[in-house]
This record gives sequence, C-alpha cells and structure tokens, in this order.
Amino acid sequence: MDYIKITFADLQPEQKEILIAQLADAGYEGFEEKDNNLDAFISNKNFDTTLLNEISFKYQTPYSLQKIAETNWNQIWESNFEPVVVDNYVAVRADFHKPITNTRFEIIITPKMSFGTGHHATTYMMIELMKNIDFTEKSVLDFGTGTGILAILAEKSGAKKIYAIDNDEWSIANAERASDASSKIKFDIILANINKNVILENLEMLAKLLKPKGVILLSGLLQTDKEEIMEAVTKSHFILEKELKKNNWIGLQFHT
Repeated sequence: MDYIKITFADLQPEQKEILIAQLADAGYEGFEEKDNNLDAFISNKNFDTTLLNEISFKYQTPYSLQKIAETNWNQIWESNFEPVVVDNYVAVRADFHKPITNTRFEIIITPKMSFGTGHHATTYMMIELMKNIDFTEKSVLDFGTGTGILAILAEKSGAKKIYAIDNDEWSIANAERASDASSKIKFDIILANINKNVILENLEMLAKLLKPKGVILLSGLLQTDKEEIMEAVTKSHFILEKELKKNNWIGLQFHT
C-alpha cells in the first residue's frame, strides 16, 4: 500500500501537539518528530487534500508532500518514546527503559499508536489533576481510555471499580487489565481526555453516570474550546473547581 508523508517545518512545540491531535482525528497513522519538524503519515487511499489544506490554513503551518513505501509505524513511535515524569507522583515508561524509582507510582506502557502516554499536554494535565484527588474505594469511568494509563493510575491510587472504554483495538488491548466492565453502576469520578466534539456529544450521558458530589475531569481541549465547554457543562450543573493550562491546551476539573 502506498503512503504519503506530510512534512511541517519550523514548528513551535505547541504547534506540533495541535497538529498531531488534529491529524490523528483525520486518520493519519504515524508521526515522527525531528527537531522543529513534524512528519505525518497516511495511506494514499485515506488521504484528503482538502482536509489537510484546511488544517494547514487554520494553524498557518505550510507543508510539503512525498509518496513513500509502507512504514512500520510502531517502530517509529517507539523510537520517539521517552519516559515521562509528573512531579514525584508518577513515571510513565516503556519496558525497554530503565526503572524509575523516585516517584510514588511507575506505569509501564507499551508505546503503540494509541493516544495517552503522558507525552501529550492533555494527558499530562489529567495526571496532574488526578494527583490531588482521593481515589480510595472510589468507582471510576475512564471514557476514551487510550493506552489505559489513567485507568491504571486510578487503580494504583486505590480505586475500587474501574470501567475503561475506547473504540480503538490497540486501546482495548492495552487497557484490558485495568477495566472492570460493569455498565450498571454510577461513578464517583469520571475521566474524559478525548476532544471537544466527543465530550459535547456525550456530556449529557456522562452527567447521568456521575454520582452526587462526584468529580469529572475533562481534557483533550484547546483553550479556544473553553467557552463552548463551559456553556455545555453549566446545563449539566457542573461547577468548575480547577483549571490547568499547558501550551494551547486546558484541563478542567468539575464537581456536582
């Protein structure tokens, strides 16, 4: 199968993060970062010139295009995967990294293509918010679990029941052990690190699943998404408790 490599040059770190998030949603299968450049890969049959031009124009990031042979995306992903440490709370690493012992928790993730290894600003902020939440004996829903890192961290932090869901086959495989699939319960804590559209589409359902005095964490959101999100959560009677910002992204903590 023929593939296309799109190269964006002279990017700021926050531009890389935004492009990766936008292009992943558009079906791009692999990314490689080199200094200030970003290479994005997509099969020729899934390539949409119009959509790429819209993204490029929106974020003012010109690109070049090259046809290439099929690439081992997981090999590229693993070569760019470095350990992530969030304060003294948790370290996230792959099994080929040396153990990290100076944090409260250590999570080992096989770095497949699934979203959520701690590298992205939104996952990092979710972990920062989780640090100050009491998970002891709590029930948790990780909605859009990605690699399962947040569900695993909730379990390590003392959660009693965890329901981790996603629609990506790698995500399901990674998160399988962290999940306690029981859809009949309501949850003390809901974690949703996805994107604005998915959050808005499912917010009413998530509100029904949250217990009174429950906590919900939202990320996968750009700072420009905040106004629309705040308008929606007000209808669900959520109260904003804490907000984090990292590059152009935000993480929000609400309670009922």
